[in-house]
Amino acid sequence: MVDADQTFVIVGGGLAGAKAAETLREEGFTGRVILICDERDHPYERPPLSKGYLLGKAARDSVFVHEPAWYARHDVELHLGQTVDAVDRAARTVRFGEDGTTVRYDKLLLATGAEPRRLDIPGTDLAGVHHLRRLAHAERLKGVLTSLGRDNGHLVIAGAGWIGLEVAAAAREYGAEVTVVHRGPTPLHSVLGPELGQLFAELHREHGVRFHFGVTLTEITGQDGMVLAARTDDGEEHPAHAVLAAIGAAPRTALAEGAGLQLADPADGGGVLVDERLRTSDPDIYAAGDVASFPHGLFGTRLRVEHWANALNGGPAAARAMLGREELYDRVPYFFTDQYDLGMEYSGWAPPGSYDQVVIRGDAGKREFIAFWVREGRVLAGMNVNVWDVTDQIQRLIRSRAQVDTEALADPHVPLESLAS
Repeated sequence: MVDADQTFVIVGGGLAGAKAAETLREEGFTGRVILICDERDHPYERPPLSKGYLLGKAARDSVFVHEPAWYARHDVELHLGQTVDAVDRAARTVRFGEDGTTVRYDKLLLATGAEPRRLDIPGTDLAGVHHLRRLAHAERLKGVLTSLGRDNGHLVIAGAGWIGLEVAAAAREYGAEVTVVHRGPTPLHSVLGPELGQLFAELHREHGVRFHFGVTLTEITGQDGMVLAARTDDGEEHPAHAVLAAIGAAPRTALAEGAGLQLADPADGGGVLVDERLRTSDPDIYAAGDVASFPHGLFGTRLRVEHWANALNGGPAAARAMLGREELYDRVPYFFTDQYDLGMEYSGWAPPGSYDQVVIRGDAGKREFIAFWVREGRVLAGMNVNVWDVTDQIQRLIRSRAQVDTEALADPHVPLESLAS
């Protein structure tokens, strides 16, 4: 029985942690809630950092999960700019802050997120090399893109994943010259495969982005501490006044590892191993958001999902599990992007090799369509491009695991709802 004498500690002040704290109060928990965040900013959402806020179309205050007064009003003890450096499972305590404050927990949630992977090449110490993960990164990058656009400067982006492409789009809107270096054959190859990855390459080329595929950066050269060029392993040299490393993110598992919690295999994406209720190998410790590797019954595999919706839904699911609710976490993975005049939503999980065909409903040439990744007639994932209000139908179709007629699936005149029966 949960009562007012209990203390729940949340480590990580991102969306997952903030929504977990909110859910504990909404579900009636009257005990102590402690939220420890290693950033000095209040918990915020990350999608605007590479979208609206980076483009100057959204105000800084719009990124925060709650207004600052919310935490005191709901009796959530918020510790900003404090790093947790140890979890003692035997004593059930966490130690944080420069003074080594120790607090005991009854339940602990790890929502430590992920951190950008670093380029391991010469020249990364130059002033013009950037990452994009935190609000401070976005603030700095916004200033850089403004200057590059004003001065016709060059930005080289290492990586053609979601962050790389969204920043490329933002940079072109500012007027900067952009070159994207990517080791894969198409953008987003590991997520969308070659069929749809090519669509994003064409979109960006139409807006003046240059791609260099099948290569990696080997060196960033500069003078007086400033970036001048970026070299690739095929001997090419690309002019650059700034470089963005967008080569993915690594789950922040050091705290969990130090506590002796079970981790997922790095080959499977790494992260903290949790069960279907987001419990770690310690029954009093939970994990949610980017750091959690959870079993997904629908796809028959473990997933570690680094997207907004996973944090939005995973934090509350972990909070309810901490309260003893018997709830399985099996949300269909979902993410979205906005690039130029293209808006897209993706639901499901279908990496290359998992599907046997891609079915297109609509006009891919006009970039108004839905793409379905299908295996043996069953829909694994769907992506709607400039077609709206279909996410629920797509997710029902994925969940149904029904074998569908692919000709009907491709026909816009056949209601999606009729295929999920």
